Amino acid sequence: MKPIVYITRKLPAEAIKGLEDSYEVRMWQEEEKPVPREVLVEEAGNAAALWTMLSDRIDRELIEKAPNLKIITNLAVGYNNIDLNAARERGIAVTNTPEVLTETTADLAFALMLATARRLVQAEKTVRSGEWQSWTPMGMTGQDVFGATLGIIGMGRIGEAVCKRAQGFDMNVIYHNRTRRSLEDVEYAEFDDLLAKSDFVMIFTPLTDETRGMIGERELGLMKNTACLINAARGGIVDEEALYEALKSGSIWAAGLDVFEQEPLTLDSKLLELENLTVLPHIGSA
Repeated sequence: MKPIVYITRKLPAEAIKGLEDSYEVRMWQEEEKPVPREVLVEEAGNAAALWTMLSDRIDRELIEKAPNLKIITNLAVGYNNIDLNAARERGIAVTNTPEVLTETTADLAFALMLATARRLVQAEKTVRSGEWQSWTPMGMTGQDVFGATLGIIGMGRIGEAVCKRAQGFDMNVIYHNRTRRSLEDVEYAEFDDLLAKSDFVMIFTPLTDETRGMIGERELGLMKNTACLINAARGGIVDEEALYEALKSGSIWAAGLDVFEQEPLTLDSKLLELENLTVLPHIGSA
């Protein structure tokens, strides 16, 4: 009898080709809709392997109900959805995909910065709605990216990839990281100094107990009132209530988010009231 691998989202046939030789493959047959919690717990109870997504909560409760589980493989760079301590106690291997999305996510983050700076989404809406009637001297005035100071919080693979893109825009890049890096043409800055000096602050840290809520009212208050905050990492790093107030009051100029504290973002979210916020549906890996 083959061991069972359970895949928590419908994937293309070529992605799972070959698994049938070694496993009995079971898979949730929805691509847009996450597997319900009760189904996931039931399937994990029989599985030797779980192929999970970032939207799946693989916590201690689930792990303790999966006596045959040997490996959890997460289709994501981040793995904050998995209780690593519980897995370690059970001797369960946990894997992720650390390098395959580096350039893709860097592209998206840089595009989000450009879109936020030049108000591209808001401008596009005026064309579609018929609001745009004529060119005007100050119409949709944005912020220059070329020659601006970019502050990167979390200088890992993706941060380095963004640095390469920033060079083409003649940006002055500064960064803050837990450990200093030896990087050419990039300057280390203390956290508060980075926030105060940057025209654009871009976040690439993982979501941990240490980084949860890292950008809150105090930190937003340190930023320039012309600055933009870009988050393509994890939603919980930014306090969304504090961000809402900072954007509404003009404490910072704009923000661009690809991730949120709760996903999906619901239509009644206060964030969607803001004209100076660009939002994307977590497509950094798309």
